[in-house]
Amino acid sequence: MKDMKRQMEFTGASGNRLLADVHEPRGEVHGNPVLLLHGGGQTRHAWGGAARRIADAGHLAVTLDQRGHGDSAWVEDKGYAFDDYAADAVAVCREIASQNGKQPVLVGASLGGISGLMAEHIGGPGLLAGLVLVDITPHMDADGVSRIQGFMAERMREGFATLEEAAAAIAAYLPNRAPRRSLDGLAKNLRIGEDGRYRWHWDPAFIEGPRNINHGWETGQERLVEAARGLMIPVLLVRGQQSELVTEEAVTAFREMVPHAQYADVSGAGHMVAGDRNDAFNDAVSGFLDRLEGRS
Repeated sequence: MKDMKRQMEFTGASGNRLLADVHEPRGEVHGNPVLLLHGGGQTRHAWGGAARRIADAGHLAVTLDQRGHGDSAWVEDKGYAFDDYAADAVAVCREIASQNGKQPVLVGASLGGISGLMAEHIGGPGLLAGLVLVDITPHMDADGVSRIQGFMAERMREGFATLEEAAAAIAAYLPNRAPRRSLDGLAKNLRIGEDGRYRWHWDPAFIEGPRNINHGWETGQERLVEAARGLMIPVLLVRGQQSELVTEEAVTAFREMVPHAQYADVSGAGHMVAGDRNDAFNDAVSGFLDRLEGRS
């Protein structure tokens, strides 16, 4: 059955253009709209079948390209710090609530989860109906962060001659992931330059700019902890059991900070939970949304 999907533009905190896919329910709409925010270096296409399943359950599902990623604008001031992403999330959540008459539930993977956690903190009460953090907590493994960013930066400028070359680089980085059956999904995470080479579909300033993703991290963790401790809304933490970023100790610390949080540990998944085990990820999120509506 054809996906009922349309494109929509939002305006970020800097007046920046943000592109989204809006997945419409095929039947009656019930429950809160759901905003899905991808991780750093990804695009709105990273969610695979998750958005469609959420829409099939009766929710409006919005998958957004965050600033500097995918088809959203590269910002002129090169502002790609966590605070910039959180400010965009606040703006988009308010617009979704205004259009639909209900607060959204935010599902955020990695960078998207940080965006959502900080957005709830700075946006104030009433911004979100619920928050799903996908393999992210205030305490991140430093070696894991360095490894991820190192992979992102390694071919950032040089790019790849073919999609197959890009796929081989990802396979070498993620040797435990099942081989790709198609390169169509990968193609959406790359752009072709004037020289014919494929490069990641994000602004290099995200990694190496004057206000890059590591900007302000000296106090960043403290602010994330403060934001977590202030959470009063329903929360679900989904961790990949083989995560290189979120340790079991980090999960324990988070659950002490947010005692009411629900938790799902997905076996066979690393940091890219939705990509590694889309079925188990979808089950966890669907169950959380059902509980929000009192259907389970």
